[in-house]
Amino acid sequence: MPSLSVQLFCLVALAGTASAAPPAAGSWKKLADGMEYGTYVLDEHPRWSDGTLHVVRMEPDKVELKALLASENGNVNHTAADWAAQGGAWAVINAGMYQPDQKTNVGYLRDGAHLNNPSWNDYKSALAFGPKTTGRARWAMFDVDSSADRKAADDYRFAVQNLRLIRADSGKGRNVWSQSPRAWSEAAIAVDSRGRLLFLFSRSPLTMFDYNDRVLAMPLGIQRAMHVEGGPEASLSIHAPDLKLDLSGSFETGFVGDDANAKQWAIPNVIGALPRK
Repeated sequence: MPSLSVQLFCLVALAGTASAAPPAAGSWKKLADGMEYGTYVLDEHPRWSDGTLHVVRMEPDKVELKALLASENGNVNHTAADWAAQGGAWAVINAGMYQPDQKTNVGYLRDGAHLNNPSWNDYKSALAFGPKTTGRARWAMFDVDSSADRKAADDYRFAVQNLRLIRADSGKGRNVWSQSPRAWSEAAIAVDSRGRLLFLFSRSPLTMFDYNDRVLAMPLGIQRAMHVEGGPEASLSIHAPDLKLDLSGSFETGFVGDDANAKQWAIPNVIGALPRK
């Protein structure tokens, strides 16, 4: 039987493209100073794919975030891999779900003076980065439980609103989803107890209740997390000197009923990460 790393490599290759075998589950591979990539077993008995959770973890003082939006770049959608190449990013993930126009985020989305979506909805999570004043955290994820909470976004150059998966509760993360029969491949963004940002991706479909419980049980220290896309649109690309991965989702209840999608879809809005200069 091939080694675990070889098995994971073969399975990852089926979900996208890979230039090297991922690290063994529970270990980390350094991509750059303050940026690392790891894998965990999210589902030991997956319905499809390999049950792996892919994680890119980043330190705020060593990694820079940037928005790459079709509405600011010729109104042309790209795959996460192409967005990474275009924007010079080492890691790229969805910025959020988008509306039928294929360009507008479902929740509030602002990049500087550019308003992709000026309207806040009832989604309960927001990510912001690029502080406008010194002394503030380089990025922040905050719970949006009232209109007053939205004002925190004004202190940052970039802000995006998405569905909340995990909220902060007494210094720990708490699953806010109820059980449901709906499941999908998942792309998410999280922050941990040390203020590090995490890009999370799983091709194997789970309900969000089960997904949250399993992610919280891992030694990741996650305090907050937001859903940024599910099903075949869910994407994660890593374009680092020693590792290239272009991962895509597939299954989504009521949309794509199998694991057949083999490539990333073109998407309008992503968040990229690269080493801070």
